[in-house]
Amino acid sequence: MAELRDLSGRTAVVTGSATGLGRSIALKLAERGADVIVNCSRSVSDGEATVSDCQALGSQSRLVQADVSTEEGCRVLAEAAGASGRLDILVNNAGITRHARDHADLNALSKDDFLDTYAVNVVGPFMMMQACRDLLVASHTQTGRAATVLNVSSIAGVTGIGSSVAYAATKGALNTMTLSLARALAPAIRVNAVCPGFIGTRWFKDTMDEEQYKRMEAGVAASVPLNVASGPDDIADTALFFLSDASRHVTGETLLVDAGMHLGYAPLVAR
Repeated sequence: MAELRDLSGRTAVVTGSATGLGRSIALKLAERGADVIVNCSRSVSDGEATVSDCQALGSQSRLVQADVSTEEGCRVLAEAAGASGRLDILVNNAGITRHARDHADLNALSKDDFLDTYAVNVVGPFMMMQACRDLLVASHTQTGRAATVLNVSSIAGVTGIGSSVAYAATKGALNTMTLSLARALAPAIRVNAVCPGFIGTRWFKDTMDEEQYKRMEAGVAASVPLNVASGPDDIADTALFFLSDASRHVTGETLLVDAGMHLGYAPLVAR
């Protein structure tokens, strides 16, 4: 298994990787020997800290500030990856939401809320694959190994729960796009998705006080079959499977990583 996960000599781009799950994925890639391009749109100081931690693990890591909801931002990231002549790994992790947990309140979301969320969560991953396609194909041509794309989706896209109707809709669309592009881009590129449930990150912590967060975390753990509240590293470990040769014969998969939340009652929370 160690040989299957040796990522030395590979270049990776992880969007939205200054904090949270993206940061955890970037660090695990660096730990396995990959050179990681860290990305943020605003959190520059956090992004620099992630780069520093990746470099401490031996990675030739650097920060690229770019907004993946724009064609220019995606092009900037692709150009950064192009310095090595190919791109082996692309993780479409960047995502946003508009919090409107009462899904029956149809006035809680505007047209712009939907369009902004789609721009980052669906159009962004598509434009990243569009901008990086030639580099990903070059990886396959040079190594004989399919390049790999991982879309970070959510249980919200499978069950319709989550922070808002708009967010759940975007993740459902991302899951469908994963299937479409896995078929269309094979055999040069593998495309898969992970669908986390609850993840203990700033995604929630920034929207509530510490006591509220602790109560929610305890409630999540009590409501799922595995009786745990997942953290970023728990999901990143699964991501690493899709990004390594351990999954070399896997494409078009959307894997729930939710401690069993989908099996029974789940609170109205999701990444």
